[in-house]
Amino acid sequence: MKPFIKILKFAYKYKYLALLNALLNIVSVLFHLISIALVIPVLGILFGTQKKVFDAPTGDISRQWVEDYLSYKLTDIIESVGKADALGIICIAIVIAFLLKNLSRYFAQYYLTPIRTGVVKDIRMALHTKMSLLSISYYSEKRKGDLMSRMTTDVREVEASIMNTLSFLVRDPVNIVTTIIVLLTMSTKLTIIALFLFPIAGLIIGKIGKSLRRKSNKGQIQIARILSAIEENISGLKVIKAFNAEKQINSSFEKELSKHQKIMSSIMRRRDLASPLSEFLSTLVMVVIIWYGGNLIFESQADANNSTLSPQTFIGFIIYFSQILPPVKSLSQGYYSIQRGSASAERIIQVLETEIEVKENENALALSNFKQSIHFENAYFSYDEKPIIKNINLEIKKGQTIALVGQSGGGKTTLANLVARYYDLNEGALFIDGKDIRDYKLYDLRMQMGVVTQDAILFNDSIFNNIALGIEDPDPEKIIEAAKIANAHDFISKFEDGYQHNIGDGGHKLSGGQKQRISIARAVMKNPPILILDEATSALDSESEQLVQDALTKLMANRTSLVIAHRLSTIQNADEIVVINEGEIVEQGTHDVLLKNKDHYHKLHNMQNLST
Repeated sequence: MKPFIKILKFAYKYKYLALLNALLNIVSVLFHLISIALVIPVLGILFGTQKKVFDAPTGDISRQWVEDYLSYKLTDIIESVGKADALGIICIAIVIAFLLKNLSRYFAQYYLTPIRTGVVKDIRMALHTKMSLLSISYYSEKRKGDLMSRMTTDVREVEASIMNTLSFLVRDPVNIVTTIIVLLTMSTKLTIIALFLFPIAGLIIGKIGKSLRRKSNKGQIQIARILSAIEENISGLKVIKAFNAEKQINSSFEKELSKHQKIMSSIMRRRDLASPLSEFLSTLVMVVIIWYGGNLIFESQADANNSTLSPQTFIGFIIYFSQILPPVKSLSQGYYSIQRGSASAERIIQVLETEIEVKENENALALSNFKQSIHFENAYFSYDEKPIIKNINLEIKKGQTIALVGQSGGGKTTLANLVARYYDLNEGALFIDGKDIRDYKLYDLRMQMGVVTQDAILFNDSIFNNIALGIEDPDPEKIIEAAKIANAHDFISKFEDGYQHNIGDGGHKLSGGQKQRISIARAVMKNPPILILDEATSALDSESEQLVQDALTKLMANRTSLVIAHRLSTIQNADEIVVINEGEIVEQGTHDVLLKNKDHYHKLHNMQNLST
């Protein structure tokens, strides 16, 4: 129940609407009880099983006082207009009571709706916010499909199961409690019998509910695997077609679907058992009560001095008791729903309660501008207990262009990610302007940096909004100027809608070179003092590379640049070239000096010359 309670905490901000819902549900229950109460004296008087009451009752208000008062009023009506007209009047009163009951119930649901929809919106927003705050390492451990499943399927399941039960949380318990109180005043013995039997039925239902929760958790995990497979298959569609792997991929996907089908079949069978089982158990309880109550009436009829239970009271008891069965059944079904939804709630809570690895200190310092240097000191970093960075000592002075080269997987990108503080060092320190990078505000730190990666990350939006990413109220003239510096203005102008041209999902409507120049324009627009270029030209053709390289040269002017390069020809003019191999700096110096050393850099240079 803990996940259920944690999810309900999202409803706290809607407490006033919840209070209105609760009050209206209580009013609905009261009108429901009144409508039934009107029936009991009517039966007694009309069918001659209860004496007429000509004097108004006196004394304290009790059940008997209420019955006597209703009998007194009914007697007055019958004496005035006759039995037939009295029956009609009472029927109208019952109809009005039911009308007021259902109006109250409608408005209770009316005020519940914004709670349900609001909580779902707030959960999704909380998940999205938390996902934006989690470190990059979290996403390397988790499948994207799993996270998508929690954001969509799990939230939808919570809405359908847990939030759907909110309407029952007040109404049904109030209905049950008030009805039980009335039943106790009518016949203590019969009520005790009922209260004894219901918990037994509840235990049977509860046992099935627990197994339902376990199965639901397995079902959500499996749907996450299916979403991951879909995402991978769409992303890798070109490769699948190139290798004629459609049959293999479809077969693998069918296996995942079959697993999900098996789990869902089991869940549905258990869920479908809830209604008939609760109905059967309720009927069984009803039959026992009818049998026992009938015997009490027989005793009363056999002994004139024994008024244990009158026929009209027993009929009224049966009517009242029959009204307790729907809310009990509803609660049992709600319990099943909560158990099913708790599995999804638990998966949502897992994300929301995930510890943020890269956190801002409480007394973090502001960083208005970059003044001096970036300095690694005995830096170590490992991922999954595998060392990535080992004993790195490196200083990048303001205005310098430092190039990182080496074999793939050597730790170049990791080093750059540490500067942007996507990760934190395990050992050692990283200083900016003489202070530990962890002492600065994250927002201020990243405002000093611009990033251009090999794979230009663009969003399904206009070119204008992609260039202006992270900037409030951007100046259109500055956007155009940034695009010109990035050699992007010419091709943007050829689009019918220019800078408002939508580039599609991931920028698929643009070529690789165009996407990269948009990415550079975005960095130009930000105008950061520190620039990180992660193999920004390695995936481009010669023509595009020339345009992009020219744009990068303009971008790097008067900035501190950390360049990760695959093509050594692009970094020959760097102030310093750092060769990284298996997480360690094995060589550093200028292009000419490193060639003369005839070591690692010399080998890399010769290999590229041979390949060309």
